[in-house]
Amino acid sequence: MPDTKTYNISFLVLVLILILCFLINISLGSVYIPLKDVFNSLIGATTEQETWQHIIQNYRLPKAFTAILVGSGLGISGLLMQTLFRNPLAGPFVLGISSGASLGVALVILGSSVFGGVFVTLLMSKWSIVIAASLGSFLVLLAVLMVSIKVRDTMAILIIGLMFASITSAIVSVLSYFGSAQQLQQYIFWGFGSLGNLSWSELGVFFIIYAIGILVCLASIKSLNTLLLGENYAKSLGLNIKRSRLAIIISTSLLAGTITAFTGPIAFIGLAIPHLTRQVFNTSNHKILVPAVFLFGAIVMLICDTIAQIPNSDYTLPINAITSLVGAPVVIWLLVRKRNMVF
Repeated sequence: MPDTKTYNISFLVLVLILILCFLINISLGSVYIPLKDVFNSLIGATTEQETWQHIIQNYRLPKAFTAILVGSGLGISGLLMQTLFRNPLAGPFVLGISSGASLGVALVILGSSVFGGVFVTLLMSKWSIVIAASLGSFLVLLAVLMVSIKVRDTMAILIIGLMFASITSAIVSVLSYFGSAQQLQQYIFWGFGSLGNLSWSELGVFFIIYAIGILVCLASIKSLNTLLLGENYAKSLGLNIKRSRLAIIISTSLLAGTITAFTGPIAFIGLAIPHLTRQVFNTSNHKILVPAVFLFGAIVMLICDTIAQIPNSDYTLPINAITSLVGAPVVIWLLVRKRNMVF
């Protein structure tokens, strides 16, 4: 078990890597901006070209901050779910939250083919997709919370969450069958995920809900460490299982639901980042894991976004494809190299 000094050095290195990835992410893109001008723009100084200032402030900075929030939020959500269900394959969307968001978006985009012109007017609103995804996630969350209050077995909640996901996926399939080619294309593009569509005002709303989810998570750290010992032993130590489970589900739902609503479903990050962090830090203590997952998730998401935007090119690849193509082989290599997983 590494000592405190080793952990502090590791965190310092991760913070420096995060800052470097942040600057590189802002620098690279369809237009290359030298790091010197990126730094000048961030501190309020003038850049060599005025257009660079506009690009950084209005496009690349919001996208880079979005990548940090998405990567850290999904990573922490995955950690919470893997600890709650004691299942290494559990991810942030295991409760059906992503499927609920997908259903909400499908009703807005594809619903006009089934329900008539009522849903067409909703598409005129800039916030329509976000609101629809949020409502879909909230309804699924409400159903899961009602179940979690009545059901004692944690694994039963996991199965019920998967059943909710199956139901919503079936409804989306029916809507897709009746949708036009243009509607299907729009829905597919939303499913690719995107980090670059948020304005500063939208990012502000995103951050407020994200911060609430993080605060609930931080308040649950002691409960998470106790749950590692098993529910029966946790009860004997005086832990209120229902209250702790409720807090963990709410935190995950706020983080994963908000991220899906604003950026679309992002694959791989929530499932793999907790494993990557455990391999590197070799601990199951959530006081160490939560901030470490935050940093790892943000770093990996910034790297994936930098690759997805293809430097010096007008093309942008789907972020979902990049997160899986870049991250999955790394995790496989880590697990093969170090078979003893700390969980």
